[in-house]
Amino acid sequence: MQVLVAVSSRHGGTRELGDQVAQALAARGHEVDQIEPDDVEHVHRYDAVVLGTSVYVGRAGLDLKDLVERQGALLRDRPVWLFWSGPATDEPARVGTPEDVEQVAREVRATATRVFGGRVQPEALSITERSLVALVPVEPGDHRDLSAAYAWGEEIASALT
Repeated sequence: MQVLVAVSSRHGGTRELGDQVAQALAARGHEVDQIEPDDVEHVHRYDAVVLGTSVYVGRAGLDLKDLVERQGALLRDRPVWLFWSGPATDEPARVGTPEDVEQVAREVRATATRVFGGRVQPEALSITERSLVALVPVEPGDHRDLSAAYAWGEEIASALT
């Protein structure tokens, strides 16, 4: 099957999670295209889609939300998996799903959603981002589980065969 993986990632951490999902899909024989959300012109040629977004202070990536707005009807016609990262904790599943993510999931009729821990590197943040991070409880460091992202990609691959 032909699968699109489009990930909104400000600092690259969420993209690396998407890379793991894409690698798992490819290892199971699927043809995978990884394209930035802003660069996706059409999804009509894909059998399935995996969307990912980093979440900062409860907000999903604008480029991902724009992709969903542009391609919503076509996305609803195929299986779509949605993941997000951002909780700066080693137990991301204990964090509630942000309304932005829930809205995207509804709009694309997501087959499944998954949350992964995020990566917070204070030295890589802009002044504005540091100000926003100061408003929420954040544990600096890398809370991502790349092997869990790969395993989720394997789950998706199994569902597609």
